[in-house]
Amino acid sequence: MIGIIGKKLGMTQIFRDSGKIEALTAIEAGPCTVVQTKTLDKEGYHAAQLGFGIARRLKSPQKGHLKDLGQFRYLREFRLTKDELVEVGQKLDVTMFKPGDRVNIIGVSKGKGFAGVVKRYHFKGGPQTHGQSDRLRHPGAIGSTTSPGRVWKGTRMAGHMGNQQVTALNLEVFQADPARNLLLVRGAVPGGRNGLLLIKKSERK
Repeated sequence: MIGIIGKKLGMTQIFRDSGKIEALTAIEAGPCTVVQTKTLDKEGYHAAQLGFGIARRLKSPQKGHLKDLGQFRYLREFRLTKDELVEVGQKLDVTMFKPGDRVNIIGVSKGKGFAGVVKRYHFKGGPQTHGQSDRLRHPGAIGSTTSPGRVWKGTRMAGHMGNQQVTALNLEVFQADPARNLLLVRGAVPGGRNGLLLIKKSERK
């Protein structure tokens, strides 16, 4: 169940033989190198740390951690089961996927800045007539007027929109191209172009 680190390249589309058009996301997946393994006896859990991308420079602690494995820009950790065995220095690429596989993809959504409730939560807004002139896109009353006389925690209000970790579940792998380290997935994945993605095989059937 170990995954792989990738970078979103963009979206494209294909035409099926039936004439149906489908959207695909192109991902540069790997190659990744296992730079560290963690065990239940030493760290308290099983995991593997993968390195991806090329860094222009590293700090001294990073050089000591990576040793001679490479100069990686990104380091991400993947949990393992006790039956999964990987070794430091092992290479991982898109050969672990094949068309028809189901994957979960984790990314950071696009940041939209400060947004109101109409854009952020699709509120309807207030009436446009009957004397109202300046509350069209406002949330309306947020209190309960009686006990408890306060605003409930979690009330949907204006605030920072996007720039959060999002997981796209159970996406289908359309094509895996080891020669170009390219993974084509049906549908959209979180984030913008060149965004970092974590790709794991889905446990769903």
